[in-house]
Amino acid sequence: MNREEAKIILLLYRPETADTGDPQIAGALALAKRDPELACWLDEHCARQNALRIKFRQIAAPAGLKEQIISERAAHEKIIFWRQKVVLAAAAAVVALVILAPLWFHSRADDTFAIYRSRMVSTALRGYAMDLTTDNPVQIRAYLAQNHAPADYVLPAPLDKVAVTGCAIESWQGMKVSMICFRTGKPLPPGEQSDLWLFVIDRDSVKNAPATAAPQFVQVNRLVTATWSQGDKLYMLDTEGDEQTIRRLL
Repeated sequence: MNREEAKIILLLYRPETADTGDPQIAGALALAKRDPELACWLDEHCARQNALRIKFRQIAAPAGLKEQIISERAAHEKIIFWRQKVVLAAAAAVVALVILAPLWFHSRADDTFAIYRSRMVSTALRGYAMDLTTDNPVQIRAYLAQNHAPADYVLPAPLDKVAVTGCAIESWQGMKVSMICFRTGKPLPPGEQSDLWLFVIDRDSVKNAPATAAPQFVQVNRLVTATWSQGDKLYMLDTEGDEQTIRRLL
């Protein structure tokens, strides 16, 4: 299996599902672990899937749908026929989505806020190497400034009291993202140094970024995220837990 063949297979891959049990998908995922270019493509694909998942969850059922189904239950044959049509339509929609979504997102999703949020969450979850390991916040700011990454960020008072463990510089659309790593004090798995991450980027670099200082809370994968803007910066704080967990840090 080469890289292009793996991409075709992984177009059908949905993160955090039973898809990993498919032998072809498992083989393509294994190849991505050895191929940095394929791994980068896979990160973008997973970010697109997560963004779609969030959008689908926001779609409300039509008003009166439940009552309509109950009232038509007596017409059993008609319901069966209707269900067959719905299944066929849904199947056609899924096929169209699988084929067209990568093309559509390639042109416009990479500059959207939802994809940015999903990609930064993926960065925190997939494992990363800190560029600087230190418990000194002054050294972190100095390192970021020396490397032309956002360093003039403003921390909420509760977050400013949380211990830092280091930082890394990530990339988004050719712009630098400051990733500041914290440790809340909860027990960590072996080998992990952080369980709380703050991403800072120039707000104009992320299309559709929220312009308000009031945090937006969204669950992405197993992390809860809080995103807000202050001055010319966009902030995103991620950790495991629920909304109340992260509210206490703002």
